[in-house]
Amino acid sequence: MPGRKKMNVAVTGMNGQLGRELSLLAPQYPGLDFLFLSRETFPLNEPEEMNSWLDLHPVDAFINCAAYTAVDKAEAEADIAFAVNGLAPGVIATRLAKHGGKFIQLSTDYVFDGVSSTPLDENAPVNPLNVYGASKLKGEQLAMAGNPNTLVIRTSWLYSAFGNNFVKTMMRLMKTKESIQVVCDQRGTPTYAGDLARAILGILTAPQYIPGIYHYSNEGETTWYEFALEIKKITGSPCTVLPVKSSGYPTAAKRPAYSLLNKSKIKRDYKLSVPDWKSSLAICVNTLLKSGV
Repeated sequence: MPGRKKMNVAVTGMNGQLGRELSLLAPQYPGLDFLFLSRETFPLNEPEEMNSWLDLHPVDAFINCAAYTAVDKAEAEADIAFAVNGLAPGVIATRLAKHGGKFIQLSTDYVFDGVSSTPLDENAPVNPLNVYGASKLKGEQLAMAGNPNTLVIRTSWLYSAFGNNFVKTMMRLMKTKESIQVVCDQRGTPTYAGDLARAILGILTAPQYIPGIYHYSNEGETTWYEFALEIKKITGSPCTVLPVKSSGYPTAAKRPAYSLLNKSKIKRDYKLSVPDWKSSLAICVNTLLKSGV
């Protein structure tokens, strides 16, 4: 019997947190043939270039990990944020639909306004507080409208051993400062990009591909302040971590005060087991410590 045809999978954001984690896991999935794309190869603000690349490479699946992620800067650069986060996913999804390609779009808990007090499921009302959240919501909507094989994954508080993120910033500050202040009145769940990458590859290799909107973060809940305390604990840093209210740490973009994601749907449809945030954080921090960060 001839071997099964490999699934061709394109991945944007090859140098970002999630793209790097996917490339680390790729060798474990011999049935998937990956094309990792840089912003030079696949510029998300150039629809014509994206379309011509997609016509030349009719892939079976496309994972869009790239995004405009400067949340505060987006308030002054709404046009760029909406071009990259909003319009581009629609362009990609629509072009893929021509040959039935699957599209996985990464989105964010920032599509919510934070007024809930119970974990948010996929049908919870969306109401972004900032330009970044609004641009990501537009990307969800255009992608879903452009391709029936679109699967949106909303995630939260992403970190990894790669790129710029809260964990690496805290580790750096705790090395150089006697004390730091961290916001204590925003609740959610950190997500280790390595776990999210494994979940995405689990979806692509599942017996059945079920499109739609899904939520994924690690298990448990915390605040940024408690998150920082856990980093301090794992690293053994003597730095003092002090809680501060959001009002005492003003930023250009408003953040949701509560963005805990309900993950029942993704666990049910894709039989995923989701690690606890503390155990995943320990894995990432220890990886960073070993590399001398």
